[in-house]
Amino acid sequence: MPAETTVAEYLLTRLKQLGVDHIFGVPGDFVLGLFNEIIKSDVTYVGTCNELNAAYAADGYARIRGMGAFTSTYGVGEMSAINGIAGAFAERVPVVVITGSPATTHFKLRPLLHHTMGDYQIPLRMYERITVASTQIPSGACAPSEIDRVLTACLTHQQPVYISLPADSVRMPCHAPQSLIGPNLPRSDPAVLEEAIREAHCMLSKAKLPIILGGVELIRFKLQAEFSQFLTATGLPYATMMLGKTVLSEQHPQYIGLYEGDHSAPAVRGRVAAADCILELGAWMTDFNTGGFSTHLNDANTISASLRSVKVRHHTYENVYLPEFMLGLMQALTHREPETLEMHSAADRHAPALAQPFQAVAAQPLTTARFFERAGRFLADNAIVIAETGVSLFSAAEILMPEGATFIGQTFYGSIGYTVGATLGAGIAAPDRRVVLFVGDGAFQMTGQELSTIIRQHLKPIIFLLNNDGYTIERVISDRVYNDIQPWQYHKLVDVYGGGLGLDVHTEGELEEALEKAASADGVVFIEVHTGRMDCSESLHAAGQAMAKNNQLDD
Repeated sequence: MPAETTVAEYLLTRLKQLGVDHIFGVPGDFVLGLFNEIIKSDVTYVGTCNELNAAYAADGYARIRGMGAFTSTYGVGEMSAINGIAGAFAERVPVVVITGSPATTHFKLRPLLHHTMGDYQIPLRMYERITVASTQIPSGACAPSEIDRVLTACLTHQQPVYISLPADSVRMPCHAPQSLIGPNLPRSDPAVLEEAIREAHCMLSKAKLPIILGGVELIRFKLQAEFSQFLTATGLPYATMMLGKTVLSEQHPQYIGLYEGDHSAPAVRGRVAAADCILELGAWMTDFNTGGFSTHLNDANTISASLRSVKVRHHTYENVYLPEFMLGLMQALTHREPETLEMHSAADRHAPALAQPFQAVAAQPLTTARFFERAGRFLADNAIVIAETGVSLFSAAEILMPEGATFIGQTFYGSIGYTVGATLGAGIAAPDRRVVLFVGDGAFQMTGQELSTIIRQHLKPIIFLLNNDGYTIERVISDRVYNDIQPWQYHKLVDVYGGGLGLDVHTEGELEEALEKAASADGVVFIEVHTGRMDCSESLHAAGQAMAKNNQLDD
């Protein structure tokens, strides 16, 4: 590698080293210099219809690849994307935001340029609240250290970062990248770690029916291998909540199912209720994750380990790092046999039903329950399953995923419309895997134009659009006129946007015909599925009732 390079080349080289092969964005005059460098580099530019969708795409890409990147122009572009980055910040998804900003002289003199707000620092200050690190690059001399600092923070905290690149800094000379960078992994306080392991070990060893809740931090911080080793060594059963869904294969013999508090399947709810010790590993107790805060877990028999702390009963141990805690506890525990733990795997429990073919009633109008029952059988191994907030998320989360499947849903932040852009990002990140999207009609109207980019990029997802005539997730909270939307003929949009297979489905028989065509299609498949406007899962109904109560809505 040459001893000297440019700021843009340095940044693009670092991104490539970190597994970012694509950058999503929208052009604007302040960022065009950077775009010209991108198209000359080994990183591929993917243009989107708007900046918000570019941020969503970078988020979906990062959940598959480990890091994503989005770039746009100063002010109007980056402000349009801010909601997408806020979601990545809330859900701990590492996205690099790169803004092409006015030249350094403009930052000093502050002329009233287009896209600016007089105070040139407003965008930076706004992004500082939804990123873990940020920088403006004023010179080539400081660029390498600043870029490395920010990217290291992105890896360490698994959250977005912000880089403002003035137009005249793009081609400024700087020294070439030296050694590779990586996360600054925290280390535990040895004495505190030892005490936390000792107390947790004592509690788990005495328990007759312990259980593990495998949480989202195991996914975000790439601890799946360590978690798998922990399960093998201990023999303990585990469940997940929605945010932790597919932390490991749901065909795993120790996986008992999805836990949603009072809204869980009876077998899962009963097993968690029977547990005399619950080990939470990286779990977030959000409202959607806990079935509307209905878990009712007792602190007296709970061990809760997050990335940097452990709580055992009522004792909190700070500066205890999750991988080290898991390793030490694994080494201390003895293996337990399945027959002593009342363990019934989800795969075994669902096997009898799945062994029977789905019996479609040809003329029967589709219901949400019957559609997802059929869709679950349609999913192939290694699929990437993406579910939009609302009916799709709550229903798809209850499907037992096939071997190797990855489940993506914005379960905590819950920005409606997220999944269309995320489908683009996931498809670009893993072109050899089938992406299946479940999205509602209301959500699709927010971001559906990105279907055109999916077609342009020659991606081949299967998109199931649930047409239930408006915002059903809001209807279950308060059914008012503001939840109505203009009906579209959604399945015809593939023709409008450039090609694909569009199908319209009202009955179980029509669904069977559509799935048969989808299985052999070589391109985008868009299946519009019609159901009743209030037809949704019991878990979503319950969540709606809880949200109505929390917001003091009286219907």
